[in-house]
Amino acid sequence: MKQCILKINNINAGMKTTATPLRDCYLIEDTVFADERGYFFESFNQQTFLEQTGLDVCFVQDNQSASVKGVLRGLHFQKGGHAQAKLVRVLQGKVLDIAVDMRKDSPGFGQYFAVELTAENHLQLFVPRGFAHGFVVLSAQAVFFYKCDNYYQKAAEGGILFNDPTLHIDWQLPATELIISAKDKVLPGWEEAVADCGF
Repeated sequence: MKQCILKINNINAGMKTTATPLRDCYLIEDTVFADERGYFFESFNQQTFLEQTGLDVCFVQDNQSASVKGVLRGLHFQKGGHAQAKLVRVLQGKVLDIAVDMRKDSPGFGQYFAVELTAENHLQLFVPRGFAHGFVVLSAQAVFFYKCDNYYQKAAEGGILFNDPTLHIDWQLPATELIISAKDKVLPGWEEAVADCGF
């Protein structure tokens, strides 16, 4: 197993991880230091994350998107050995973030976790490998940022149709208000996606 932790003595006590009902999926809260100038917080500390979760994750790629209200991106994943763990957060606006456990050996197989991520609450969600991920924008606009622990590979793209009846996800917006790409509208259903995911 790769080890990418540089041991240091000054541990960030301000970063708190909270386990979600799905194994290895965590909410992260950071201590925000604010004054008349604005604010500062350390958004991620790899050593603290390892000590609090036991997960050794090395991020290699950052992605960012801007979207208007109603845009739904997902549910996406990378197949097999190209799977990605993600650390996601919102820099502007508000989204409903969804993580779906696709790991066949997991107690949470077929279940999803939903959380509102906003620029104000500074919450982050760690989505482990073996999950599908998606979000919908609830504010007028949102800027979404995420770190990945594996490089994107177009040939390994996978997805699940956002309104698959097996998952029955509540996206908090009427279907008539959702803005979905042509590509995402024709993603396979749950059973086909699971059979093809390589997890």
